[in-house]
Amino acid sequence: MSESSTVFPLLTVTAALPAAGAILTAAVPAARRTAAKWLALLVSLGTLVLAGFVAVRFEPDGARYQLTESHAWIEDFGVRYELGVDGIGVALIALTALLIPFIVLAGWHDADPLETRSRRWRPTQGFFALILMVEAMVILSFAATDVFLFYILFEAMLIPMYFLIGGFGDRAHTGSDENAAAQRSYAAVKFLLYNLVGGLIMLAAVIGLYVVAGNFSLTEIAEARASGSLEMATDTERLLFLGFFFAFAVKAPLWPLHTWLPNAMGEATAPVAVLITAVVDKVGTFAMLRFCLQLFPEASKWATPVIIVLALISIVYGALLAVGQRDIKRLVAYASISHFGFIVLGIFAMTSQGQSGATLYMVNHGISTAALMLVAGFLITRRGSRLIADYGGVQKVAPVLAGTFLVGGLATLSLPGLAPFVSEFLVLVGTFARYPVAGIIATTGIVLAALYTLVLYQRTMTGPVKEEVRAMPDLKARELVVVAPLIALLLLLGVYPKPLTEIVDPAVRHTMSDVQQKDPRPEVEAAK
Repeated sequence: MSESSTVFPLLTVTAALPAAGAILTAAVPAARRTAAKWLALLVSLGTLVLAGFVAVRFEPDGARYQLTESHAWIEDFGVRYELGVDGIGVALIALTALLIPFIVLAGWHDADPLETRSRRWRPTQGFFALILMVEAMVILSFAATDVFLFYILFEAMLIPMYFLIGGFGDRAHTGSDENAAAQRSYAAVKFLLYNLVGGLIMLAAVIGLYVVAGNFSLTEIAEARASGSLEMATDTERLLFLGFFFAFAVKAPLWPLHTWLPNAMGEATAPVAVLITAVVDKVGTFAMLRFCLQLFPEASKWATPVIIVLALISIVYGALLAVGQRDIKRLVAYASISHFGFIVLGIFAMTSQGQSGATLYMVNHGISTAALMLVAGFLITRRGSRLIADYGGVQKVAPVLAGTFLVGGLATLSLPGLAPFVSEFLVLVGTFARYPVAGIIATTGIVLAALYTLVLYQRTMTGPVKEEVRAMPDLKARELVVVAPLIALLLLLGVYPKPLTEIVDPAVRHTMSDVQQKDPRPEVEAAK
């Protein structure tokens, strides 16, 4: 393992705290719902502190994988409990730990029992326990350097997410209770089946990798491949790559494996929708960088032209469907599909600017989507409808809500001065450098993003005040505590992204070395 092995298992403790918190939260007596909420919030804040220690302890110019841990697990099959983080893993662990407290606060009342419905299927304790369990699994996923351990976590997180989608759906459903339950069940099952199929294909590839390499250690396999002591037949490497990439493309989600996302985000509560797209889905794009490019460099380059085409389709297709949406949450879902297309494009552009931009995009998309979706959730809770046509004139009765909604929307369209602009600019620069035609096509996503964002704001926030929103209250103290820090981060990282780039850039250089790629030099005509 890495020379920076640590005696204190900081990564394990960072993931163990929310896992233990999930168990304790679920064990809180049924009558103590408020205590369960506060316990979940305190645990999530404690995890954020530990994630801060991870970021502080990490040395960008040090070993590639730091804070490493390695313990025997299933020795007969060569499976070990191995953890370690590079700059990309540190950034995404920090993102996860940052967003969970806001998700908990935003969902403070989402699982409270309703007098008109059965109390059995909305246990408050279970709701927050499931969120904490997802957090623990995602953090470990970003730190796992044993392929089999990563696979277990990759699949296990589907179970709590299934129950969060199917058991705690959006209350602003226009149909009957029975129809709402059926829609939630359909969305949860579709989410589970898509990701299980991807996971099963990945399992076959994981087994194939073990047969070829003789172990599951990411670092050992990568070092053996780099030194030439482990060689794979071309067809074998390509098949293994496709097995891994398929599972990650489902999770990402990349067109045409994306169709589960609009259903899942539409039927889930707004905080759970944020958990899906801002946290869980990042595991897919992160794994493309960590596993696909590092384990299968030649196959990654072989598949690049097709993957770039798929990414471009995701960008344009997702944005076009977002333009035509009538449902606020489904619009954000299709916008996220377009944004994930940019992330995948940056990864497989095979340039340092593209991959740095893709990593920053994962972080910035998580913050901007959280800001927009959580404010949209507050809006939907007040009106009781997800339909855009049911709103109008909100900015006149709730100006703070409208203002934060606007900032979240402007971040989504990557307005200069807000965090996503930096990452999208880097992705496009990195893509232009190697694939200029792809870069030109990708810019259409920017134009369409401006269209669906500004039209959404115009139809919901401006114009005459509709009678149904005339008495709508503005954001309350708890809601401001959720939104204000996210807005501040969008502004800070928009004008000063250096803290992130310093952590991410060394890891990107390692990845570029894995695939033996150098940035193309610009062709400048010599001065006469």
